[in-house]
Amino acid sequence: MKTIFTVTSPLLLVSPALAQNDVQSVELVFTEPFITVSGSLPEPKGDAAYSITTVDLNKEASGRVENALRNVPGLQQFRRSDARSAHPTSQGVTLRGLGGNASSRALLLLDGVPQSDPFGGWIAWPGYDALNLSTVRVRRGGGTGSDGPGALAGTIALESGRIYPDQSIIFGDLAYGSRDSVDAYVGTKQALGAGGLSLSANYARSDGFIPIAKGGRGSVDRGAQYEQAGFSARFVAPLSKNAELQANVRAFTDDRDRGFDFSDNQNDGADASLRIVSNGRWRWAATGYVQVRSFATRFGSVVGDRNSVNLVLDQFNVPSTGLGARFEIRPPVSDSAELRLGGDWRRTIGETRENFFFNGLDPQRNRTAGGESDTLGGFIDASWQVSDTLLLTGGGRLDYWSIHDGFRREIELVNPAPGAIRSNEKFADRNGWEGTGRVGFAWDAASLLTVRGAGYLGWRLPTLNELYRPFRVGADATAANELLTPERLKGAEIGLDYEIYTIRLGATVFYNELDNAIANVTLANGPGNFPGVGFVSGAGTYSQRQNLDAVRAHGVELDAAADIGAVGVRLGYSYVDSEVCGTTAQAGLTGLRPAQVPRHFASASLDWFPNGGDSGASITGRYTGSQFDDDANSQRLDDALTMDGRAAYRISTALLVEARVENLFDTEVQTAIGGAGVIERASPRTFWLGVKVDLD
Repeated sequence: MKTIFTVTSPLLLVSPALAQNDVQSVELVFTEPFITVSGSLPEPKGDAAYSITTVDLNKEASGRVENALRNVPGLQQFRRSDARSAHPTSQGVTLRGLGGNASSRALLLLDGVPQSDPFGGWIAWPGYDALNLSTVRVRRGGGTGSDGPGALAGTIALESGRIYPDQSIIFGDLAYGSRDSVDAYVGTKQALGAGGLSLSANYARSDGFIPIAKGGRGSVDRGAQYEQAGFSARFVAPLSKNAELQANVRAFTDDRDRGFDFSDNQNDGADASLRIVSNGRWRWAATGYVQVRSFATRFGSVVGDRNSVNLVLDQFNVPSTGLGARFEIRPPVSDSAELRLGGDWRRTIGETRENFFFNGLDPQRNRTAGGESDTLGGFIDASWQVSDTLLLTGGGRLDYWSIHDGFRREIELVNPAPGAIRSNEKFADRNGWEGTGRVGFAWDAASLLTVRGAGYLGWRLPTLNELYRPFRVGADATAANELLTPERLKGAEIGLDYEIYTIRLGATVFYNELDNAIANVTLANGPGNFPGVGFVSGAGTYSQRQNLDAVRAHGVELDAAADIGAVGVRLGYSYVDSEVCGTTAQAGLTGLRPAQVPRHFASASLDWFPNGGDSGASITGRYTGSQFDDDANSQRLDDALTMDGRAAYRISTALLVEARVENLFDTEVQTAIGGAGVIERASPRTFWLGVKVDLD
């Protein structure tokens, strides 16, 4: 069974999705009258052994891809705030309670290209709102060898849309919202012979809300402004009857601050990729790509009464580059079997350039730190439909990894010895091999019931950010750790899917153990000078990224969907019991929950769209259980229930108007707890009015 939640973004023109098949995945399907699934290899037969949740995405009130994904049970970003107010480095994505820091433990792919930041592993979510997407597939569970390292908890696969022959359209939308907020999107698709060209762009800005909750604000607090824009171009051309060339270019810029002085950050990027897909008798795909990123941020320390703020760290440039290639081939075997062979290579290069130890606005010292990493691996995957009711699947992967050219250098910037080198460390190169794999089955136990299960091993290399870049959140400081080792996952799951008429039910029970889990571990309280970060005030704590012995997570994921005439209902729930286990150096953390991991999550949506059209209304509720903001479980964030809504009316074939609301009841969604117990919150109630235009 497959469950589909379709979301309508104001940046995407969409229509109801059609989908029922046996692919085992969470699939978020963005479709429009003019887009079909992009040219790619068919979904693997072995996906039938993985978890399925079916979601219809046409109702997302914020119009953002990242928030549409929040409907998926068990999927979370490190903090509850989205890319309009969160710090970019806190926006990693994971599944099944395997969090604990902000690096992604789920692998995000766009047309087969890894999307996590080459330096930091976080996701630049505003960079995807400019894209024309046909599908977004979320596959839970690790060990998927074809996806590559990093897919510990699962894979989120974004695919661009296809251009139809003779197609020539222009589409766009414009929305105005609370706090002088603007969202705009425009795009075109033009057929060029047997190929085509797609162009799209977006722009968003807002005066922003005040992130600090009432009662904790001071004179330094103001709205957290943002301004974001993106552009994408996609060119597709046939190479033969069965082969297609796909060229993609995209760029984005993202400027925001955190609602007080010295909290500004800028994140810019540009990507380019080439992919050839052949769906002939021998199916194969080859991809090459380059990613360029430039990140900058400042950190200010706010005094206890929040009436003044001091600049403490200026990471004025964090450049990084990602390079890679991937190849997969599927030889013809038989109608009942599938064989997949392939390999991939990825290199990341980056460093942090920063000033610190400030006297007013004058930095006293400069630090530069960074390095490079490489992974090179190959995989084999096979699936066999043993009978009409039983599918078996299995595969393995072998990777070579290296971390090299690591360094950290600090110099004086002021008299009596400007330019004097305080330290100049060069870290030893490291390398190793990692073997991973998976096995699974899908059994049609009855005409309406499918039983599936899987066991898997996965791994993730530490990011350059974790290895080399320190950071601050308010008065708290966290040091990097160049000695971190790769994370390794072992897990298993079993699930049931039941489908009758238009009612679909699914349940999955899972167990995951993440060895060498990388977490931000609190080591001391300020005031004092600490290695790798400098001075920490008495209101702050000193932490370092460290490998824990293990994080163990087990739980259950439930989903249900029903379509009865014009009415659709979607329900999702996940329970995750996640805890730190067996630590030695961090014995005080044993039995505690990793930071920012809730036990309970639930979502429900009700929509009414008569006659299969796009005039109608929907309402969505999300519940997130309480979670801790710190590794010591001393700072509890309250649970939160929010309601979003959307109503749309099509005036003509070319024009649709809509009204949307986020967080209807203005619930305080707590995202962090700073010094002196100050609460930081996610987006408050936000209203939107918009129009969509569609011109043939």
